[in-house]
Amino acid sequence: MLTVEEAVSLSSLWMPILLSGVFIFIASSVLHMVVKIHNKDYQSVPGEESIRDAIRGQKISPGLYVFPHCHSMKEMGTPEHMEKLNQGPNGFLTITPDGPPAMGKNLFLWFLYALLISIFVGYLTSISVASGASFKEVFRIAATAAVLGHCVPSICDSIWKCIPWPVTFKFIIDGAIYSAITAATFGWLWP
Repeated sequence: MLTVEEAVSLSSLWMPILLSGVFIFIASSVLHMVVKIHNKDYQSVPGEESIRDAIRGQKISPGLYVFPHCHSMKEMGTPEHMEKLNQGPNGFLTITPDGPPAMGKNLFLWFLYALLISIFVGYLTSISVASGASFKEVFRIAATAAVLGHCVPSICDSIWKCIPWPVTFKFIIDGAIYSAITAATFGWLWP
């Protein structure tokens, strides 16, 4: 940790924070719309229309669901619940609101998320790297902090939500690109 005299103020990092958010937004657009890295992440389910009809008939509100569901850890170990698990199918279900996705809102929230990570990167780097440090010194700390925000969280989805590991690895690649962009922006504009 730096002394107060050596530390960089977070307010002096507004430009790399803002620009890294913009650069990440652009990079993610390229990855998703030009490279199309995630086009094969989702598959159609056999009998889609009959499944949609069955779900529609249940009037399920938007939210996260698991099946078979149990209300307690005690219930999870009962023979009845174990039988349901063994019979299958088992899964997680995300129900979204009816209508087209709110892309404008989602893109805005994605940009805010990128900014939030950049703020934390800026804070951690500002208390770790002195003013006037080399690009390499800034990059090393900023990249490490950015990886914690952009790469690591997706691993939990494979552990707990059964997201296929190849999909998670693609999100980790995305995150590594976003982390490098963030770190390079901070290294470039470091006071």
